[in-house]
Amino acid sequence: MKKWFKFLAVPFVFGLVLFASGCSKKSQNRNVYQETKQSKTVVWGVKADTRLFGLMSIKTGKIEGFEVDLANALTKKMYGKNAKTEFVQTTPKTRIPLLKNGNIDAILATMTITPDRKKQVDFTAPYFMAGQSLLVPENSTIKNIKDLNGKTALAVKGTTAVDNVKKFAPKARILEFDDYGQAFTALKAGQGQAMTTDNGLLAGIARENKGFKLVGGTYTSEPYGIAVNKGQTQMRDHLDSALTELRKDGTYHRLVEKWFGGIPGFNIKEVEKA
Repeated sequence: MKKWFKFLAVPFVFGLVLFASGCSKKSQNRNVYQETKQSKTVVWGVKADTRLFGLMSIKTGKIEGFEVDLANALTKKMYGKNAKTEFVQTTPKTRIPLLKNGNIDAILATMTITPDRKKQVDFTAPYFMAGQSLLVPENSTIKNIKDLNGKTALAVKGTTAVDNVKKFAPKARILEFDDYGQAFTALKAGQGQAMTTDNGLLAGIARENKGFKLVGGTYTSEPYGIAVNKGQTQMRDHLDSALTELRKDGTYHRLVEKWFGGIPGFNIKEVEKA
């Protein structure tokens, strides 16, 4: 039996290697724009756990948010009103592998444009000018990051927020927590004077919790872009053109207003900058 197993196992493993290699090669040789144009369907990688951007609705069982609406608008702008969208839930760890393997056509998932990521994917122009901001109680006297000197800032472990506070408010004390829920609970309990992370994430917290506001605009620049696989320049260029058209016809602004309008201290004009 052992001899037969060895005899069968070798070609089986070899076959798997060839299959994986073939799938990888097929993904690399794709022309995503031509494929999606023909099928009139785009498979988007989105967030499903981020309020305002992409969150799974308990009522509908669907992912809802600004980025989902923007993906729908971009798809119809490129391929017509009958074009369809499909959404795949992604995380920071899975989104690039899913794109590389051809499981999704593009990433629209609060993905900051960085030099390191540009080595792996191609980005469109920014669609959301994100950056770190501050969330404080409504009666707070803090107006910007410099006002945190001598005070306590609340942040999440392992994020760039900690280093940025040290850079812009070197005399501030920083309390670090495992997640945003814990950090916000600490803010409500008065353990610190401000919570800091990306403005879009803070906007989601402020939308759900009255009595808090964003202040000081953004003190870092971390714009979000749509990512496509390396070499898919045709797809990237058409997404850029569609995004420009959505800005011109007012659709983009309406979507930003729909999801971020009315949040105390949130600067819509700032995130809309092209």
